[in-house]
Amino acid sequence: KAMDSLDNFILPYPADGGCDEGPSYWGRAGASLFDCLELLYSASDGKIDLFDHPLIRNIGTFICKAYIRSPYYINFADASAKMSIEAPLVFRYGKAIDDATMQQFAAFAAREQNLASRMPGGSISRALPALFTLNELHATQAAEPLLRDVWLPNIQVMAARSEEGSASGFYLAAKGGHNDESHNHNDIGNFIVYHDGLPVLIDAGAQTYTRKTFSSQRYELWNNQSAYHNVPTINGVMQKEGPQFRARDIQYKATSQQAELSLDIAGAYPAEALVESWHRTITLNREKSIALRDVFKLNETTAPVQFNFITPLGVSIDAPGTIRLTDAASQRTFLLRCHASLQPTIETITLDDERMSRSWGNKIFRLVLTASELKPNGDFTFAILKY
Repeated sequence: KAMDSLDNFILPYPADGGCDEGPSYWGRAGASLFDCLELLYSASDGKIDLFDHPLIRNIGTFICKAYIRSPYYINFADASAKMSIEAPLVFRYGKAIDDATMQQFAAFAAREQNLASRMPGGSISRALPALFTLNELHATQAAEPLLRDVWLPNIQVMAARSEEGSASGFYLAAKGGHNDESHNHNDIGNFIVYHDGLPVLIDAGAQTYTRKTFSSQRYELWNNQSAYHNVPTINGVMQKEGPQFRARDIQYKATSQQAELSLDIAGAYPAEALVESWHRTITLNREKSIALRDVFKLNETTAPVQFNFITPLGVSIDAPGTIRLTDAASQRTFLLRCHASLQPTIETITLDDERMSRSWGNKIFRLVLTASELKPNGDFTFAILKY
């Protein structure tokens, strides 16, 4: 019966091992699967061994692929941007699948969490085996999984950084997928940008759960709406929830010079958006910039197109077509360049929710760039540069 239950969990899991709930849920998704497989392996004296199966390996290594730089992880859907891993568990999973990157990541996390001088926390089912892991964990070389390129084709998530093994420079993560994912947000075509391991453009993530979160009123919550992600509002219409609202024509490529995701996000919007096609291309030009290009065709125009950007940085307008993003605390400044005809407005979002403020502090900002003309066809480019 227990193995049947595990089969029911494993069989629908995407082959790339991607957890569409995000890395903060991996700890009770893929990691809980490992808990069970480890018990079966031990109880059967090694006869039940799934650790060499590609899917089990991919489920495990997802936690490394979602890592930006401590404490930040890719946080699409309801995932939190800041989190920490259970180092002994990640180490044991890495050892079981013979993945050195996972083991070294766990050793890095153990040092960050000072596990050499304190007991690991968590449930007793994890704390107990952790006790027999600590000596080997502390003896393992520590390293962050700073992977240059990540592509998860089944959940349609990409990530890229300027250089393998370094958090310096720009980092980009972007997604396609559909709007009926686990802990879904309406966010097809969304992307996040970091620089030197610190946030520039963000996914705000989830607030503390309430009754409304998992009800028919879920998309009344601002943080679940597409207008509060880095995606456009078309003819005054936001994206719609449901499995039929999805990306199409997904293309991903990565070279030594750049990494790029292109997709048509028109299918993420309901019929009243009157959009025939909306081809979005998001590019990391390594060590240089982030580029965004939106080329669209509308069946009719009833309201100006709006481009939304969410940031924890202070926003100011330098000149038409030049927006300054500033983090006074770290003395970081970036420029967002766009067509001079786009009209900027800035919304301050006060964060009084404890869960969200743990990631972003007491406020974030929404920059809305509105087209000055009603045109059925458009081609807009944006660039994010370090100042």
